[in-house]
Amino acid sequence: MSEPAGWVEVTSEAELRALLGEPMPRAVTKDRVRLHSRDKDWLAASPFCLIATAGADGSCDVSPKGDPPGFTLVLDDATLAIPERAGNRRVDGFRNVLTNPHVGLIYLVPGRNETLRINGRARLVREAAFFDRMIVKGHRPQLALVVEIEQIFFHCAKAFMRSSLWQLETWNPGALPSHAALVKAVQVTEETLEELEHYYGPSFAKRLYE
Repeated sequence: MSEPAGWVEVTSEAELRALLGEPMPRAVTKDRVRLHSRDKDWLAASPFCLIATAGADGSCDVSPKGDPPGFTLVLDDATLAIPERAGNRRVDGFRNVLTNPHVGLIYLVPGRNETLRINGRARLVREAAFFDRMIVKGHRPQLALVVEIEQIFFHCAKAFMRSSLWQLETWNPGALPSHAALVKAVQVTEETLEELEHYYGPSFAKRLYE
């Protein structure tokens, strides 16, 4: 790829450090390899996480996962299990895990500006006794992503503070078209816009665990 006129690219870690500086000691030493009780408290309060994966060919994916708070099970101080519910069946991230087990997780708690970050090695489990502890509205998970923790730490609040993410007065969902309209605009679909609006309408929430 040719470099656009006026761009100055960073091509080495030495250049990166010269530009951004060295991290403060507290940022360097915050990594852990086992869950602290405060980490477990955060997981118990979190209803949402992002799972980053990469395939053997380097292709990347980030997938959101959400359920009632505490949906991620702590199997022991170094192992987590994340349930998989019915979805669109693309399984991009899961296909990545089959060829490259390294994953990165970010856990959010609504209203809190910090995040809990976890990196580790994952595997897909299709059945285990702990599935009974993951039942929501009568539905057991289809499988679980089991993560062996290699690194865990709390990430500072600056990104959320800069974005004012949780400040209700900054929210403007009406600035964008409905999800049905977005789908119709960017995809080739057999359904009409009206049919998509119905599909993604009030009944959509009732089918979350079907």
